[in-house]
Amino acid sequence: MDTLVMETRAPVQAARPDILFTSSLGEIRAHDLGQPIRTPACEWSRLERQIAQALAAAQAAGQANPLLIGAFAFDPGEASCLYVPGRVERSSRRVSAPSPQVSNQAISVRSIPAAAEFQASVSSALDAFAQGALAKVVLSRKLTLQLSQPADPEQVLARLMAQNPNAFHFSLPLGQGRRLIGASPELLLRVSEGAVFTHPLAGSAKRGGEPEQDEAVASKLLASHKDQHEHRLVIDEIRRVLAPHCRELTIPPSPSLMSTDTLWHLGTPIAGQLHGGEASVLSLACQLHPTPALCGYPTDLARQFIREQEPFRRALFSGIVGWCDSQGNGEWAVVIRCGVLDGHHVELFAGAGIVAGSDPAMEWAETGTKLGTMLKALGLGTEVAL
Repeated sequence: MDTLVMETRAPVQAARPDILFTSSLGEIRAHDLGQPIRTPACEWSRLERQIAQALAAAQAAGQANPLLIGAFAFDPGEASCLYVPGRVERSSRRVSAPSPQVSNQAISVRSIPAAAEFQASVSSALDAFAQGALAKVVLSRKLTLQLSQPADPEQVLARLMAQNPNAFHFSLPLGQGRRLIGASPELLLRVSEGAVFTHPLAGSAKRGGEPEQDEAVASKLLASHKDQHEHRLVIDEIRRVLAPHCRELTIPPSPSLMSTDTLWHLGTPIAGQLHGGEASVLSLACQLHPTPALCGYPTDLARQFIREQEPFRRALFSGIVGWCDSQGNGEWAVVIRCGVLDGHHVELFAGAGIVAGSDPAMEWAETGTKLGTMLKALGLGTEVAL
């Protein structure tokens, strides 16, 4: 599962890509994007037809195994941002040297919703849980910033790579000079020649500053009934979706710890083998998305709760980003620890999984910790998220 056929080797001095996606399998740099495919995932038949036509056209133009690359929105009714590029370079993952930390300043900062409104939504979710229909919902906020200096996408991405070298890094143009950039810790789905793998994360805690404190935080998270419950909802839903497509599926009985530079997470690596001739990574990813880790459970009720409570459109945030080839292989990560850069204007996003027993103030603090990844990459202090 850790081997992919490299179609084109990246030159030593690669041209700046229009799209970059990195994972443990290596880097994909896409050039000559052409027109995006914007059809939302809810129009699956039309979208599938457009993708097939674009891949066929790329093959006719001389690409042996063309790629689809880009992102799907959180809400299946919102526009996708997908491309079949004219040229693709693949290489092993590069070691990113830390970029010089150029300090920036936030001239203005606004959280949507503000702390009081966010915590009121958490309380509303707790009331909904008590009524019995809803079991989990992921609530998020958007941080809008006006900066003293324009954010340089390449520098921000380089810092993200240095901060989180094992993340899924992505840089995707959105049009009109806007760019989605992030360093996601979470794989939604990978398929390689019939082997399927996913590593969902749900349940998290801010890391401690000292080794002993950090170890205590990790142990407490692993023993947390609330976080174990939140995680189990995600695993059960993934099992429900994947099991019918797999001749074997291995799911560990309990989650393990996984860390980023700022957080401990509960994670469960799930591996399996698809039935012969089964669905592609793209169709499976769209069946899985959004998992309870990004939306909640049950999905439809959670999504409706989010629509009622969140005062902004998520668009691509908490969607999925990645690629697939014409043979059904590929990988898709969830769009978290991310932001939209537009010169002096930046939008950052973070969410928290709410279940019975959640504390509104602690969930607000968790979103601040998650925003810290992008704030540091922008050269800002994490206190602006408080």
